[in-house]
Order: sequence, then structure tokens, then C-alpha cells
Amino acid sequence: QVQLVESGGGLVQPGGSLRLSCAASGSIFSIYVMGWYRQAPGKQRELVATITRGGNTNYADSVKGRFTISRDGAKNTVYLQMNSLKPEDTAVYYCNAAPYPGDPGRGSWGQGTRVTVSS
Repeated sequence: QVQLVESGGGLVQPGGSLRLSCAASGSIFSIYVMGWYRQAPGKQRELVATITRGGNTNYADSVKGRFTISRDGAKNTVYLQMNSLKPEDTAVYYCNAAPYPGDPGRGSWGQGTRVTVSS
């Protein structure tokens, strides 16, 4: 079992920045890929960005060039640096840790952290 705790959400104006953190504990040796997903009101949960154990990253087209995913292995923590935020980035952001690529459903989810982009 992997436990995930997210932090860093909040209210920010358009064009602003936020950094989300996701700290993993438990059976971290089983983690192959960690990622951030988001769910806006009335929409399905969608991929934002992922990073593998080897450091390979993947981004949704809508966030490329604005968001950066990174990890600190010593702290078992993954970050999502979000710049140039837009109102359409408003959502609950969830951290995921999975043992296999492309299959977040087989992994663990955090409780979610809300990001609101509004003036």
C-alpha cells in the first residue's frame, strides 16, 4: 500500500503560479510512475503530467510549456510547478502512484487539493 498526501492548492489569479506537492509513504518500492490528474466540475478526471522512476516525463497538451513535474527521491515527493495559470486550470488535482505505466487505476490516489484560478 502506498499513501499519498497532497498540498499546495489554493486560489490564484490568472497568470499566477502555484506549486503542488505529493508526499508518498508506505510501499514506495512498488511505485513505477507518479502523476498528477485533475477533475473539473462536471468533467471526467484527466491526466496532467506523469514522471517515471527513471525521470521520464509526459504532459497533457493543455499544460505543456506551463507546468513542470519533478521529483525528489530522497523525500519521496513529487511536485507540480504550475505557471501562467488559466481559469480553465481550475480543478481538484489528484496525485497518483502506480506500479505500471498507463494504468493509474491500479495505483493509489491522494485525497486531492483544490486549485482555483480566478480574478
